[in-house]
Amino acid sequence: MTKIADQMNTTDREQQDLLDEIATLKVENARLRQTATTSIGDTVRVPDHFKPLFDQAQETVGNYFKNLKQDPTKGTIEINDERYVLVRASALSYDFLNSIKNLYADRGEAEALSIGRNFLFDIAHLIGMEDAKAFHKKMNLTDPMAKLSAGPVHFAYSGWAFVEILTASTPSADENFFLTYHHPYSFEADSWIKAQEKSQSPVCIMNSGYSSGWCAASYGISLTAVEISCKACGDDNCTFIMAPPDQIGRYLKDTGLLTKHATYDIPEFFERKVAEEKLSASLQEKEVLLKEIHHRVKNNLQIISSLLNLQSNYLADKESKDKMKDSINRIQSMALIHEMLYGTKGLANVDIRAYLNQLLNSLGVSYGTDDKKIECAVKLNLKLEKLDIDKAVPFGLIINELVSNSYKHAFKGRDTGKISVTLEYIGDASSDNYRLIVEDDGVGAPKDLDLATNKSFGLELVNTLAGQLSAKIRIETNNGTKFIVDFK
Repeated sequence: MTKIADQMNTTDREQQDLLDEIATLKVENARLRQTATTSIGDTVRVPDHFKPLFDQAQETVGNYFKNLKQDPTKGTIEINDERYVLVRASALSYDFLNSIKNLYADRGEAEALSIGRNFLFDIAHLIGMEDAKAFHKKMNLTDPMAKLSAGPVHFAYSGWAFVEILTASTPSADENFFLTYHHPYSFEADSWIKAQEKSQSPVCIMNSGYSSGWCAASYGISLTAVEISCKACGDDNCTFIMAPPDQIGRYLKDTGLLTKHATYDIPEFFERKVAEEKLSASLQEKEVLLKEIHHRVKNNLQIISSLLNLQSNYLADKESKDKMKDSINRIQSMALIHEMLYGTKGLANVDIRAYLNQLLNSLGVSYGTDDKKIECAVKLNLKLEKLDIDKAVPFGLIINELVSNSYKHAFKGRDTGKISVTLEYIGDASSDNYRLIVEDDGVGAPKDLDLATNKSFGLELVNTLAGQLSAKIRIETNNGTKFIVDFK
């Protein structure tokens, strides 16, 4: 019994020792967590007249970052109930720009780097703005300078860079805003130095974007930042100036900072977006102008058609009137294309289905008579139902001529008849061809009909237009007349 009691006492002591060790580890862990998020000394260096404000900022931001919770079992890092992510620094600088150079190698190194820099600045500027707004709200900061002063401290705690604000700085909520500062330990320059690579131009793009984004959100004005010297280039410091975008050039000149590097890129937030908007506006202006041109061409063709129609009233013989009607229909087939282009968003392509339906309806009205019932049908089997304007005009005129011929000649001595217009895709792996078939069940064309030698103006026109489409055309005269036109 004594032996059993001794064993139990030993187990109790071991359990108690383990509990004591756990308690000690908890205390040590809490201490380490606090020291891990508390900087030794100042987290920002500023001129003396700014120091009281930045001392308060260090206390505010320091308290914010004390509440660190990291749970790898859930993949979470939280600071003051805000979730954060850790990203390898070089992946956002040296490695990123090298990847961009490879990705856009076909555009040349200069353009590739410009694309990469614009992207990094834009995303960093936006992150800086959103981080600032979220932090200001959480910490109840309302004064612009208090909002700004939290930025460099937040910058230091989140691993971007240590900030030293220089005495020439005069932050104000207007066009005279000016900030000049060093980032002695910029993560971007550091990534180049660790890669043992020297850059020909400043590399701290995200530092420029994030800091200008934070300050822009603090003061409610548009700001940008330019790095004027960089450790990655072999300079003593990573030095920046920040100002409204239209004032940066003046500061570079007036302050004599334009020294070692001859020129600087002056980034603007979403500069590409602004350029795209300007391009879009220019494109819209051109589209409006082009629509107006199509509208005027259509109107002019309609005027010509109307004049010819009036002139036909003064013609005595039927043959002349018929020829005038043919000319009017040709003009209207072209006018219809311009009318459709004017009424659509796409100014280069015509909707084939809509065009054919309107064209055939127009021809039916022009050539149809009360004593005859001629049916005209459209059949389409297409890969794409768009035709570019260069092909649409000869295409429409060919159909106009062939359908007009059927109306005029195919059904003599008959009260009924059928005309069909078929357009089908006949492409394969090596070609992208289409076939147009215009056929009727009328009396049939002469067996010896040859487009190359025929003297009919309409058929000569068809032959010429087929040449414009690089089309092959053939005729079948069994059970009516069938024209087959193959084109790309």
